[in-house]
Amino acid sequence: MSDSRTLRALVLGCSLKPGPQESSSDLLGRQVLDALADHDVDGELIRVADQNIKFGVSTDEGGGDGWPAVREKLLAADILVIATPIWLGQPSSVAKMVLERLDAELSETDSRGRPSMYDKVAAVVVVGNEDGAHHVIAEVIQALNDVGFTIPAAASAYWVGEALGKVDYKDAGPKPDTTGESVKSLASTVSHLARALTENPYPAE
Repeated sequence: MSDSRTLRALVLGCSLKPGPQESSSDLLGRQVLDALADHDVDGELIRVADQNIKFGVSTDEGGGDGWPAVREKLLAADILVIATPIWLGQPSSVAKMVLERLDAELSETDSRGRPSMYDKVAAVVVVGNEDGAHHVIAEVIQALNDVGFTIPAAASAYWVGEALGKVDYKDAGPKPDTTGESVKSLASTVSHLARALTENPYPAE
């Protein structure tokens, strides 16, 4: 491809736990960043619980809201990855708060008058000790698409332990033939589509 610039990814870790506690969803998110690095993608992971993000549906809720700083990083990124645990078969409340804040992008436009999240690619990774990974992925992917993100093939990866089990992903050991392969596929398709959109952006209406 003619555009060989390094792409930028932002992973939002949606654990309920603040740092520096260990987080399985953060671990999987960092594994995605490692896989993306093989495709000339730089990036960072932000643990949302540490950012003082307020509830709301605007780009800035005021009063020291941490979302505007996160949003600036998102606007500078080509790729967004939501990393969430499963709780009661649902995305975490932190992940849902992120989606609610992204709702504001429905009213935002870029310098060409297009929806602000056009030309950005999104994916989701999920961990949990119960069933529900496909449901969680479906909820998050649909919401991201609604606000303008483009979703590639194989845009998800997950690990689900035994129902009611006590072993977390961070304690389960490497899973190269299952979750690991899904992460590699995700990194390949996400980076491919993101680079394609840098070369051929969506037209302005």
